[in-house]
Amino acid sequence: MTVQVALFIALAAVAIVAAIGLLRAKNAVYAALCLVSNFGVVAVLYILLGAPFLAMVQITVYAGAIMVLFVFVIMLLGAEHLEHEDHLLLQGPLGWLLGLGLAGLVTFAAISANLSAPAELPAEVSANFGSPGSIGHLLLTEYVFPFEVISFLLLAAMVGAVVLTLVQREKKARRSLRNPQQS
Repeated sequence: MTVQVALFIALAAVAIVAAIGLLRAKNAVYAALCLVSNFGVVAVLYILLGAPFLAMVQITVYAGAIMVLFVFVIMLLGAEHLEHEDHLLLQGPLGWLLGLGLAGLVTFAAISANLSAPAELPAEVSANFGSPGSIGHLLLTEYVFPFEVISFLLLAAMVGAVVLTLVQREKKARRSLRNPQQS
């Protein structure tokens, strides 16, 4: 086993533990911190793959700006103190079944794939492939429509989170008005 493979296995284990911590956290702030650590591990994996620009963008955009926004929204709306209600009875078992299926597919793909990395880049890859200029040019010319669709999806997700939190607060306020001795 080479050093790179051992490092990848260790980083993958940290990423999995951080993802499990994200899913199991009762407090939304702790979940956000687990997500930040997962983003950091992904950035290190980008460095191992020879993509330092993507690693820098991962840290700057996701672990920096997006997570600051998430934590700000969590703290502003008080989402870390909301009560958890289970609405779907089959949600837990179905999630475990789908998770095990995904783990099986990933294991099958890892076993059946040839895991050796190419020694050098193919001849058709240019010297400025992956540079900030070439990524910006592609993003704002060929991929401008998907880029804008993703921005609207992120905006819709933020608005949805705010609406859901306000609905939960309104339900809690109505309950406390009906039964003032329980609050």
